[in-house]
Amino acid sequence: MLIQHTLTQLKSLKLDGMARALEEQRIMPASQALAFEDRLGLLVEREIVWRDNRRLERLLRQAKLKQAQACMEDIDYRGSRGLDKRLMVTLAGCEWIRRSQNVLLTGPTGAGKTWLACALGNQACRQGFSVMYVRVPRLLEQLRIAHGDGSFGKLLAQLARIDVLLLDDWGLTPLQSSERHDLLEVVDDRVNARSTIITSQLPVDHWHAWLNDPTLADAILDRLVHASHRVALKGESLRKKHAETTSTESIVTD
Repeated sequence: MLIQHTLTQLKSLKLDGMARALEEQRIMPASQALAFEDRLGLLVEREIVWRDNRRLERLLRQAKLKQAQACMEDIDYRGSRGLDKRLMVTLAGCEWIRRSQNVLLTGPTGAGKTWLACALGNQACRQGFSVMYVRVPRLLEQLRIAHGDGSFGKLLAQLARIDVLLLDDWGLTPLQSSERHDLLEVVDDRVNARSTIITSQLPVDHWHAWLNDPTLADAILDRLVHASHRVALKGESLRKKHAETTSTESIVTD
C-alpha cells in the first residue's frame, strides 16, 4: 500500500521517470541489494533521462522537419558531393547556434540540401534548441494571411523566438514587393540573436538578383551572409540515383 501511495505522489509531481524506475526496482531482485543512496541515485538519473527524452520528442514534433529521420551520423561524404567533413563535424557541435550564425546550403535539385538541413535541425533539437522547418513560399503565404487578419506582429514574434529557423526552397519563385519587405522583417529579428538555415538551388551570388531590389537585397543579404557557414553541394541528383538503384534491384529480383 505504501509503495502505491509513493508512486501516485511521484506521478502527481510529474516525476514519471522516477515512478517508472521505482516500479522496475520492485521487480528486480538485484536492486534490493543496493544501498539506499545508490537506489535513489538511479531514480534521479532515470528522471533526468526521462525529461531529456520528452523534451527531445517535443522539440522534434514542433520542428516538423520534412526529413524527420535525417541525422548527422548518416551523412554521405562521397567526394563528388563536395562536403567538407571537418565543417560538418564543427556544425554538429552547434556552436554556430550559440553564436547566432547561419548556414547557407546551395546546390542543384536532388543534391540533398533539404536532407542535410533537416539533419542539422535534428542535431539542434538534440542539443536542446528549438527548430522550425518551413518552405519559403509557404512562409510568405502565412505572412500574407497574417497581414490580412491582423496577426502579423504575433507571427513575427513567434518566428523570432525560434532558435533555428530552417527556410527551405529559398529563391524558388519570384518575389513581390511586399514579400521582400516581409523577408527583411523576419531576418532582421534574428540578427545577433537567432540562427537561420537556408537551402537554395541558386548560388549565394545569385540571391541579390533574385531579390530584385538593390536596397532591400543589400539589407537582407547583409543580415544573412556575413555571419554564415556556406555549404555548396555538388553532384547528380540523389533521388535519381536512388530510383536507378531501386529499378536495378527490382530487375535482379524479378
